Amino acid sequence: MDNRRLILLFVFFFSLILLWGEWTKYSNPQPPASVATSTTDPAAAAPQPSVSLQKDATAVPTAGEPASVAKAETITIKTDLYTAEVSTLGGDIVGLELNNYKAVEDKASNFKLFGAKHRYAAQSGLIGDGLPTHKSLFTAVPGARELGAGSDKLQLRLEAAAVDGVKVARIYTFHRDSYLIDVTFEIDNGSEKTLAPHAYYQLQRDAHVPEGENWAVSTFTGPAVYTTQDKFQKVEFADIDKGKAKFNAKADNGWLAMVQHYFVAAWAPVPGTQREYYVRKVEGSGDPLYSAGLILPVAAAEPGGKTQISTPLYAGPQIQKTLEQLAQPVAGGGIGAEGLPLVVDYGWLTILAAPIFWALEKIHDLIGNWGWAIILLTIGIKAMFFPLSAASYKSMAKMRAVAPRLQQLKERFGDDKQRLNQEMMKLYSSEKINPLGGCLPVLVQIPVFIALYWALLGAVEMRDAPWALWITDLSSADPYYVLPVIMVVTMLVQTKLNPTPPDPMQAKIMMAMPFIFGAMFFFFPSGLVLYWTVNNLLSIAQQWKITRDIEGGGKSGGKPIAKAANDAKA
Repeated sequence: MDNRRLILLFVFFFSLILLWGEWTKYSNPQPPASVATSTTDPAAAAPQPSVSLQKDATAVPTAGEPASVAKAETITIKTDLYTAEVSTLGGDIVGLELNNYKAVEDKASNFKLFGAKHRYAAQSGLIGDGLPTHKSLFTAVPGARELGAGSDKLQLRLEAAAVDGVKVARIYTFHRDSYLIDVTFEIDNGSEKTLAPHAYYQLQRDAHVPEGENWAVSTFTGPAVYTTQDKFQKVEFADIDKGKAKFNAKADNGWLAMVQHYFVAAWAPVPGTQREYYVRKVEGSGDPLYSAGLILPVAAAEPGGKTQISTPLYAGPQIQKTLEQLAQPVAGGGIGAEGLPLVVDYGWLTILAAPIFWALEKIHDLIGNWGWAIILLTIGIKAMFFPLSAASYKSMAKMRAVAPRLQQLKERFGDDKQRLNQEMMKLYSSEKINPLGGCLPVLVQIPVFIALYWALLGAVEMRDAPWALWITDLSSADPYYVLPVIMVVTMLVQTKLNPTPPDPMQAKIMMAMPFIFGAMFFFFPSGLVLYWTVNNLLSIAQQWKITRDIEGGGKSGGKPIAKAANDAKA
């Protein structure tokens, strides 16, 4: 009995520690950016390939001079899924508004992945003498700026000024019904020497948490690198500040991404091409700003010849089906971005959360509503663990029934701990009660329910997904706090069904737990509260039925347990 309570208290306080850690991480301000004390060449902002990646390159190339911001213009591209803004200064994608997702704070506006409240952009450039970088000025070639009804793709061509006879064009290709953007560099070598350039693709972002994040809902935000050798590697902004970022910098496979809750931007070059990954802090940028990218060698171009390189950029929601399709080989219709589904943050129980979400998705495919899918999945998991739950509730019910007799033993033998333990073990043996029977089945189920929690928390499919009545967004908190209040009531009912702790302090703590957890769940997404409430209701029904059967019809030496307890009182 006491062991079961100790385990429950441990789980309770461990949860509080985790939530406190998330709260402090969220509430602590970002460290101020270091201020550059000397004037540096702006061209140094372009990355440089390592000697090993250069192969036969004769020298490390330098970036071109930065262009005047006053000469730049912003070009707006509209597709069926998003509106992109491309600046002719560097050719960066500086804005990306997603048509199918609403902003968290202003539901009348669309969500903006790039731009808006964050400094967040997709950048690219070339490394070589006189070649354009993300600080060079481009000129937009006239053409369509909106994807037509009968078109499957739209191209935006940007051209840089020729230097020593070398002409460079950057071509963006936008596709219908896809968040993939192909970024291609075309190089026309009109010079008298062979060109062996490198191309770099990077994502530049500040360290601010995404819109809607708080102490109760906090997921990883930052760069991530994937290679087949080292798999998925998250890179914390704090580690970049300290120079302790660890990841596999060189490989011939993999991808680089900037991850945040529900959304991701990722560069995924063709597998088999040697590449070099990098992350760094952009000094002198005022607000802390970070760049994460990769460098690729470009096929050499002889004098009078041409060469090109193309790399796809995925910038959009973390939809599992889409990410799994992109992870397929090129021959299978994907882009070879193996491991891309791992950007969905399932915490440390991915091995359980991934199949749980797969089951949830299959249920949704049948009924078409994520709220009802959560309810049916919760029922299914509860049914799967029915035998374990039954064993736990039977043990609790028996402990509840013999609680008066235990109290009587403590009153008689309270000063003799050894005799008290002997008498308690005799009572457990005669009533066939396992003191740990109430907690061990619960501990087995905890990882599954934590995994379900992370599966619901990380699923972008919950965003703006309605359930019923006032619940119009399962990823946001209940606007009227109805579900959290119901959840608190269910937890109180469960507490009443459990055996009353003999220690007054323990009893007070157990009674306070529903209110403490309930207060926290007031800020949780309604989809998570719905799952927890349904699980509580099912647990109450099962526990009440078992408790009634045990207390009313269980046997204790030929007597019902309830009657045996009453006889003990007399």
